[in-house]
Formats: sequence, C-alpha cells, structure tokens
Amino acid sequence: MRKTTILLIILDVFALIGFFLFYGPIKDIRTWWINTAMNTMSHKYFAYIFYNDEMIDKTMNENYYIPLNEEVDLDSIVIDTNQKYTYENEYDEQILIRDENNSDYKLINVKVGKYDAFLVAIYDPSKVKVISKEKLGTGGYGENILSMCKRTNSIVCINAGRFRQDSKGLSSDYPVGYIIKDSEIIWATNSKKKGELIGFNKDNKLVLTKATGAEALEMGIRDAVEFGPFLIINGKAMQTVGSGSSGNAPRVAIGQRQDGIVLFLVTNTKYVYSGPNFTEMIEVLQKYGAYNAANLDGGSSATLVIKNQLINTPRDLKTGIINPRGTVSGFALTN
Repeated sequence: MRKTTILLIILDVFALIGFFLFYGPIKDIRTWWINTAMNTMSHKYFAYIFYNDEMIDKTMNENYYIPLNEEVDLDSIVIDTNQKYTYENEYDEQILIRDENNSDYKLINVKVGKYDAFLVAIYDPSKVKVISKEKLGTGGYGENILSMCKRTNSIVCINAGRFRQDSKGLSSDYPVGYIIKDSEIIWATNSKKKGELIGFNKDNKLVLTKATGAEALEMGIRDAVEFGPFLIINGKAMQTVGSGSSGNAPRVAIGQRQDGIVLFLVTNTKYVYSGPNFTEMIEVLQKYGAYNAANLDGGSSATLVIKNQLINTPRDLKTGIINPRGTVSGFALTN
C-alpha cells in the first residue's frame, strides 16, 4: 500500500511539472515545442499532443520569417582564390589564414547560439558540386552522406535537399523538388513548378533563385538542389518575427563570401529536437562574411563528413544513436 502511495505521489509530481512546463507562464517552452514540431516533415502530431488548433495557430502566427525575394547580385561576387595576408576582423582572419599544407579547405569550430558547430571554408568554389544517390526513385532507401562522400571520392560533404519519407518515417530515395548535376536535371518532382533553388552557376557563384529546372539551366546553373529558406541575399539577412517559426533543430547551411569562398555550416547537438534557430545561423554566417546563404535540410539528416570521417554526431530519430540518416543529395568539395 505504501509503495502504491509513493508511486502515485511521484506521478502527480511529474504531472504537475509537465502541466507547468507546457501550460504555465514560460511561453518560450510552448513556442519552442510547437514551432519545432510543426516544422518537421512527419512529427507535427507532437504539437497536437498538448495543444489545440487555436493555440498552435496563435503561436505560429506570432513566430514567422519574411522571405527574401530580391535577386542575387552576381556581379558583387568577385572570385579570388589567392591566399590573403590582410584581414578585416578576427573572423576574416580565421577564414583566410589557411592550414599548413591544405589549400583546399579549413575546418573551424564555432558556436551557433549556445550550440557547438563546424564551419568549413572552401577556397575554390569550382570544386563545390552536388552529389546524390546513384539511382533515385527506385522505391528503396536513401544513402547517407558518409557513404555518398566515400563513393564519389569527395573531400568534404554535407547533406542538402529534401526527400520523401515512407510510412515508417524512414528516408526514401525519392527527392522532393529538383536536383541538378553537371548542368543536367536528374530529378524533378514537378517540372512545371518553380522551386527555391540553391546551387552554383558555371561561373562558380552561389545562386539563390525561385525557378523551374529548365529556367535554372537557362540561367547557367550547373549544380543545384531545392530547399530553403534563403537566409542572406546580397548581404541582407532574412527578417524573423519571434523565434522565426523555425523551431530548434540541428541545422545545415551553405553560403558564399564576396571573394568566392564557400562556407559549409553544420551544427552539432545531442538531441534531434535541439539546436539553433534561423536567426542564430544567420548571425554566424554574417560574422564570417557570407554575402549569400541558404538553409539546407537539417534535423537527423544534418551531416558533415571530411576525408571519409564523420565530424558531427547525427542522431537516429527513434533511438538517439549516432547514425547518419539516409538522404538523396548533398554538396561536396570534390577532388
């Protein structure tokens, strides 16, 4: 009888703590929970466990971002792959002082908000290309970036575009949107629909545009995926209201400085539902000189691989075990 009483007391305490956290005065917890759940592809139901439609709609309407709609000014990107010896600030210095005997890239440990992250500076943008699973749309599963990086003999790789999930929440080999490789559309979910395309043109400049695949090829885009939102265009940051509606999650972004140096930014968090928001990602990218930048697929897909080694710790959504998730595309520093 005494054990039962103690157990009931413990359950009551947990219930009170839960009620206080989810319905009490700490609005940030409610905002974090709803935004994070509603901005995932297959776990929106987490929001509805605790909140009704009215509360979810109210929270989403108080936290959103304003998309950037202006065209990228490609003339402002003047590619110069030569080593520099003068620096504008400490962040510029970290980028421009190259590691000894490594003229390809530099890995920098940074903080994004309170979270550890990795920033990779890639000095020659002509070597940054899209990689993908060899066969797409077969009904099978995705290929993780570690495997993809090894297979393509690439040096540095990050994940990129979105994919469909099967009924069990596993990643399929069906991309969502467009994938362009070597000036060829290798996947188009709907060839007539404009998508937010993130990629490089034949002048090796990062292009962020809304276009169909055919329009992208006409613009001279050689490698691209569809994702978003665009975080920085022509040095101007995307505006956010409240938390920006992005929730908190492991994140991946790609950017380019005005000197042409490409930036890969990947956060490293212990949990799938923890990580920075868009505003915090933008702040770090701007510190390191990103003139144009875009968000890529994050969450349990967020992966950074360097020389066939997994650098961050992507976690399996269900088990929490470190395990790179299968995906369909990535950006890579190629040999």
